Amino acid sequence: MCRFHSINGVLYFKVMDAQIAIIKVQSYIYAVSQYAQAALRDVIGGMTLDELLAERQKIGDEIEKVIEKEAKNWGLEVTAIKIQDVDMPEELKKMMSRQASAEREKRATITKAEGDKLAAFNLAAAAMTMAQSPGAMQLRTLQTIDGLGPSPSNTVVLAVPVDIMEAVKAVTSKLGEKK
Repeated sequence: MCRFHSINGVLYFKVMDAQIAIIKVQSYIYAVSQYAQAALRDVIGGMTLDELLAERQKIGDEIEKVIEKEAKNWGLEVTAIKIQDVDMPEELKKMMSRQASAEREKRATITKAEGDKLAAFNLAAAAMTMAQSPGAMQLRTLQTIDGLGPSPSNTVVLAVPVDIMEAVKAVTSKLGEKK
């Protein structure tokens, strides 16, 4: 369980029977207010901070159920209860901020890992395709060269397979013999 500095809420009610409200409790506004505060303590006393922050409407509904019967005995009808503000100690706010930050970092790490895994699968598939198709690597090399553009500041180092170099030598030597 956690400790709060204060929890503010609003209680909406209407007087259904003024005579009963005045005779039975005299100060019905004070009485219903005190009863609502006690019900609030009872309801949130067993809740965690996460439940309190996430389920304000549910808390209001539970408090309303608790005080509804007594309010009717006093000639009152509770129309709504709203939790407005939860004031927490600074240390608790800092701790929640660190927890939220760690959760965001965790999600980012998981997303990046999933992306890296997908990229690895795609690279493996591309490598397999290139290994099965003899000219695929040469086509990829030509695409890369084409993508460099006309900029004179690019320095490009190409790794040319030995068998291509031997084929070029054979062609040039044949052409040289013909002359």
